[in-house]
Amino acid sequence: MGPVRLGTLLFILTVYGAWAGTPKEEEDDTERLPSKCEVCKLLSLELQEELSRTGRSREVLELGQVLDTGKRKRHIPYSVSETRLEEALENLCERILDYSVHAERKGSLRYAKGQSQTMATLKGLVQKGVKVDLGIPLELWDEPSVEVTFLKKQCETMLEEFEDVVGDWYFHHQEQPLQHFLCEGHVLPASETACLQETWTGKEKVTDGQEKTEEEEQDEEEEEEMTNTPVHSQHDPEDL
Repeated sequence: MGPVRLGTLLFILTVYGAWAGTPKEEEDDTERLPSKCEVCKLLSLELQEELSRTGRSREVLELGQVLDTGKRKRHIPYSVSETRLEEALENLCERILDYSVHAERKGSLRYAKGQSQTMATLKGLVQKGVKVDLGIPLELWDEPSVEVTFLKKQCETMLEEFEDVVGDWYFHHQEQPLQHFLCEGHVLPASETACLQETWTGKEKVTDGQEKTEEEEQDEEEEEEMTNTPVHSQHDPEDL
């Protein structure tokens, strides 16, 4: 199994041990769960994106009924209606399950949609015949992780608690980013807002808990190239 470095494989397995919900120590369970800042950040992002998607609708809603008194139905643009907000909030936290844990990224950036680099590498090893044991069946690898499931539950709790704040923002304060109005203005103390400033540029990766240097990223690319060569799992582990 010469083409695969032992250090690289061990790091991948260690990182994804957390993904699979098999903690090394009991206190690790708490340390790797999403923070309140991360929950609010993703909740705000998902809601703002959904509202942006429907914001250009020219649909006009008719509200009320024509009564004997002669009152007419009210015509309200869908883009500013309560209906639009209610539809955006529907299944909002359920969409959090579309996220994956990108364990190779640092901070709140580890939560993103799409398959992580680590998972892609693990699946590649399996396809090449390497036995990779995460403690769960292969068919469950794409199921939401412990972190993401917790994230979804906390999203539901936060949305229920701050529903009125979200409504106030929607009807009166949309000139402000929801993340600023909700997270910084109502949910989080100033000392816990650091994750809101984290943005993905493609360089925010970690190795053994530290940010990667350009040299380390280059080494990783070379290792990934080497894993593209055939690997036979029957080789002795010492050959790693």
